[in-house]
Amino acid sequence: MCDVCGCVGAADHFRVGDADHNTVAETPVALPAGRPVAVLHALLRDNDLQAAHNRAHFDAAGVLAVNLMSSPGAGKTSLLEATIHALRGQLTIAVIEGDLETENDARRIRAAGAQAVQITTGTACHLDARMVHAALHRIDLAPVDVLFIENVGNLVCPACFDLGQHYNVVLLSVTEGDDKPEKYPVMFRAADLLAVTKLDLLEAVGDFSPALATRHLRELASAAPVLELSARSGAGMASWTDWLIGARVGGTALPEPADG
Repeated sequence: MCDVCGCVGAADHFRVGDADHNTVAETPVALPAGRPVAVLHALLRDNDLQAAHNRAHFDAAGVLAVNLMSSPGAGKTSLLEATIHALRGQLTIAVIEGDLETENDARRIRAAGAQAVQITTGTACHLDARMVHAALHRIDLAPVDVLFIENVGNLVCPACFDLGQHYNVVLLSVTEGDDKPEKYPVMFRAADLLAVTKLDLLEAVGDFSPALATRHLRELASAAPVLELSARSGAGMASWTDWLIGARVGGTALPEPADG
């Protein structure tokens, strides 16, 4: 948790910027005095209030908000690029990008044809609701159907912070261990959908079992759907976009889990 990793203090300042506004928003945070656990509880309480405010913004605008979480390199940005192309003409997508530094991912999303705002957190290992709120002031939600929040690559802290999203999607690439749900239960219990990514590399990797990853997820008492897909080859992308369209319309069109 954040009282252990140190990012409670590290997130005192963050930057929100985009290509169209060459400005930086820097927001100080006054943390209450007391024991570390009391600080953390106060932080989460304040975060939840801000998250509810964000969700009200999304609901008023008719926008589906999806929080993407994974370890670094699982393919979040590649999946977003492929999704933007696949749904062009059907759904309008915008993205809030979270990284410690650089605007690299936001540039990729803009090049794919979607609005994107980059949040650079400095040393904080997750996004929080106030960071997302600051970024929302730089997004025109009027034409947007789906807003993705690409969280900082990390399988621990992002799961603990409500951002105002409607769904959590966790990515697990075949280049990682299929025991990740077992090793990082808080993250995978938070998943409303698990996407097993980089399926095109499965044969080359050789020792990743999607069925075993799904079994570990089920052992957490999670009934979240599991999709196997590749942003590069397009395998499984139709099921992913069908899920998004269904969630956007009414939130009931969930695909069957991969293990049936």
